[in-house]
Amino acid sequence: MDTTTKTTGLLDGKALLIVGASRGIGAAAARLFAREGARVLLAARSGERLAEITAGIRAEGGTAEYALCDLDDAGSVRAAADRTADLFGRLDGAFNNGAAGQRPGPVDTTGDDVLDHVYRVNLRGPWRAVSAEAAAIRATAGTGSIVNTSSVGSLMANPELPAYGAMKRALNSLTESAARTYGPEGIRVNAIAPGTTLTEMLQGWEAESPGVIDALNGRTPLGRAADPSEVAEAAAWMLSDRASYVTGTVLRVDGGMLA
Repeated sequence: MDTTTKTTGLLDGKALLIVGASRGIGAAAARLFAREGARVLLAARSGERLAEITAGIRAEGGTAEYALCDLDDAGSVRAAADRTADLFGRLDGAFNNGAAGQRPGPVDTTGDDVLDHVYRVNLRGPWRAVSAEAAAIRATAGTGSIVNTSSVGSLMANPELPAYGAMKRALNSLTESAARTYGPEGIRVNAIAPGTTLTEMLQGWEAESPGVIDALNGRTPLGRAADPSEVAEAAAWMLSDRASYVTGTVLRVDGGMLA
């Protein structure tokens, strides 16, 4: 399913940064945001993938650039935010989608090395990104919007992915705290919490635990997994002016899994 073929100008004129744009939801978001009128900077660790997606956006008439960025590297996160502002003259918003997964397993088999890695990428990385992006928005556009990618797994027990779920839950708290901090300046901070979504991370979980996608779909009223583009639509709305009174929210995009 692809919901990005019809456009409405939802993001016309905005300069947006997408962190974690080389695959899955981030790549779908980059394409969608450009189709909706935004100028986008794609950031991730894979230059080859970024170049390919950027070329595709340009071929469709969009405005896109890319930069290498590692959420585990404070300097590259700040450089990506500054690079967006330098290229486009402003930063209106950012979508922090990059994340690290973990091999499925309970708490007592999840080692400190796994916990530390998931913490560095899934919590410390967005922490640094939100700070850098808010500073760049403040210095250029003045007001704007930041959206973090959480997970429906942060809103319930997550015994198979405990480190991942714990850090995503912490990200929800960071999102709410940042919304309180930056709201008086007109900078909104929200998160989306995708449910079962057909990304490489999910396929990796399926490979480790065969049948998990069918099991998750069985718990979902819509009875299927989301296409990444469907989740990107929610992020686009939150970055748009149509969500101008929405901040501090963790929006479930889960097909009704937690209904």
